[in-house]
Amino acid sequence: MPEVEQTVVEAIQKILRRKQIEASVVPESEIAGLGLESLDVAELSAILEDDLGRDPYSAGVLPRTVGEIFEWYRT
Repeated sequence: MPEVEQTVVEAIQKILRRKQIEASVVPESEIAGLGLESLDVAELSAILEDDLGRDPYSAGVLPRTVGEIFEWYRT
């Protein structure tokens, strides 16, 4: 798994563990379907910004799936 994708998955898994949610994080996973609420998405945004230097949410993009986050970093 490429570094960016691994970083994204690990960030999501960190939030899910804290919330005690067991879910598989794959490109097709819908963010809302994973149980992430708006505050969790804000935390994800901050983690991605810290780890990768930018994030789709701060750029005004609202990805629906994990794969859409991956795709945003490819552009």
